[in-house]
Amino acid sequence: MMPLVSDKSIAPSLENKPAEEPKKLKACCACPDTKRVRDACIMENGEEKCGHLIEAHKECMRKMGFNI
Repeated sequence: MMPLVSDKSIAPSLENKPAEEPKKLKACCACPDTKRVRDACIMENGEEKCGHLIEAHKECMRKMGFNI
């Protein structure tokens, strides 16, 4: 007599298990160094004088996977 359920269907399979996704980083927490410098420059000098720092922060965000 053949069993109704095979041993393979009972045991958890590692092959069918989805890979755990790494915790997603929130935009507010990404690139704190460039963000801090950018924000300080904007507060002290105004946005129009901090374009290079704004672009550096955007580039860092892109490298972290954000679509900016």
